[in-house]
Amino acid sequence: MTEKHEHHDVTALSHVDDQGRARMIDVGGKDVTRRVAVATGRLTTTPEVVALVIADGMPKADVLATARIAGIQGAKRTSELIPLCHLLPLDSVKLEFGFDGDSISIRARVSVTGRTGVEMEALTAVAIAGLTLHDMVKAVDPGAELGGIRLLEKTGGKRGHWVAEGATGDLLVDSPVTDAAADAAAVPEAAAVPDATVPSPGSAVVVVASTSAAAGTSTDATGPVIVDWLQAAGYAVDAPVVVADADVAAALAEALAGSPRIIITTGGTGLHPQDRTPEATSALLDRELPGIAEAIRAAGRAVTPTAALSRAVAGLAGDTIIVNLPGSPGGVRDGLGVLGEVLPHLVDQLAGGGHGGQRERGHHHA
Repeated sequence: MTEKHEHHDVTALSHVDDQGRARMIDVGGKDVTRRVAVATGRLTTTPEVVALVIADGMPKADVLATARIAGIQGAKRTSELIPLCHLLPLDSVKLEFGFDGDSISIRARVSVTGRTGVEMEALTAVAIAGLTLHDMVKAVDPGAELGGIRLLEKTGGKRGHWVAEGATGDLLVDSPVTDAAADAAAVPEAAAVPDATVPSPGSAVVVVASTSAAAGTSTDATGPVIVDWLQAAGYAVDAPVVVADADVAAALAEALAGSPRIIITTGGTGLHPQDRTPEATSALLDRELPGIAEAIRAAGRAVTPTAALSRAVAGLAGDTIIVNLPGSPGGVRDGLGVLGEVLPHLVDQLAGGGHGGQRERGHHHA
């Protein structure tokens, strides 16, 4: 359920006790869940400065790279800057920039698996990145103005999915490139500038292992979600291939024959006698990627303990990445969250990048 912005009574301020004194909230009794927050802001300057930043022609070079690193550092050190914030082991911090005429938009997306949210970390990332941009451009435009910093969206706490008024919802899909689209939606005037060096990631196949869905006695709710996620990431992907559990091995072999960049399966990873997806996948793998499978299980365990029973595997069959996801919508969401963090780097490594100081490819985000 999505909750829209509302004004709260002063007496409900969480960091003030019943006597009006500041306090640090005890989160020890809260559930450990995956929590994500998105914040935005904007540096208004001149069209000439924006052009210089895009062209990396400022007197202080590497403008966006410096601001990105500063924003990440700011998110990591939020508890040192804001007295009542908890020290959090962040899972991910992503900074992205968009350009429009005389302004640079800033978008931060921060995630954690923990007992409290990361709203302040996302806001701090935007503020520090924006201040760094100001420092980088002040020699050319000392009158640049940083503003509009606000929380756009959050999910994972007791309120569920919260979206600020006027913001476009459903922005928290964890996708390697969804951040760029979400930035444009969050700040309508901004148009994210793609990196011309980014190649198309290639093709993908989604295989749904569900005997009932294949027989038409139930409706698959997971395959289309994965297809949409892959399409948002730039992959060429057709409708999901829905097969009975007994036919998943043949479906995987047929998919692999087309040499796609990635095959994602959903379903058939549990302990039911018909669940054969991990076995069918393992038979095709040349190299396993156990860390990905374990990370997906860990993300699921943060929500439900039964995720530990998943037997899903991940690995490489030649140059094709194969990843098993659970058959539930929640399991797919958690799994895509993990893939969103690692897939760009994995694809980059398969293309020969990631070592020897080569520049990491991708849009302007860390």
